[in-house]
Amino acid sequence: MTTARDLLLVSMDGTAAHRTVEQGDLSLALAGAELLDLAEAGILTLDGDRIVPGLPRELDDRQLTEAAAALARRTPYESVEDWLWRRGRGLYASYLGALETEGGVTRQHRRWIPLRTGRTAVADSPEKRRAVERWASGEPVLTGLAAAARLRDEPPEEFADRTGDAVVTVLAAVDDAVTELAAVRQRRSIEDAAFDNVWRGQ
Repeated sequence: MTTARDLLLVSMDGTAAHRTVEQGDLSLALAGAELLDLAEAGILTLDGDRIVPGLPRELDDRQLTEAAAALARRTPYESVEDWLWRRGRGLYASYLGALETEGGVTRQHRRWIPLRTGRTAVADSPEKRRAVERWASGEPVLTGLAAAARLRDEPPEEFADRTGDAVVTVLAAVDDAVTELAAVRQRRSIEDAAFDNVWRGQ
């Protein structure tokens, strides 16, 4: 069990989500979750907003091992923000694919449209139940990441007094990155609308 997998499971299960979350936002939060799990495992430390890697070693989780191997090991070390953008690219799809391979999620097909992929549903499993229990307990790392990804209405700063400096740093970086990504989406939407209006003669 990792924080990233827990976050993905509760977001898909509907346990955490008050609204539909963008895949890009969740990818950024998953990258932040990996950082916090690696810090908890002693694989890295944070020096301000810089990620200082420790000695590499195998971990029980394949994707977390991949994350550890992806750490930048040259000085000046990578910032948390840069890690989120680099590691987060396509991370939602990567975690979802792993869960599907393991049977953690299933595709719901309609009999009369067999070629369409259908929507995904979280399979009932001990992993899912543990993730839901962690969520229900209000564990601040998981709920703080969910807030930063806009799965919750509360701002992530509300969880700061229940966490350490590393968690506060990562939550703030995820929140800033998600805000920036939303601004990019809005700008593109405006540009696309203006382009469409030109073609319509408006």
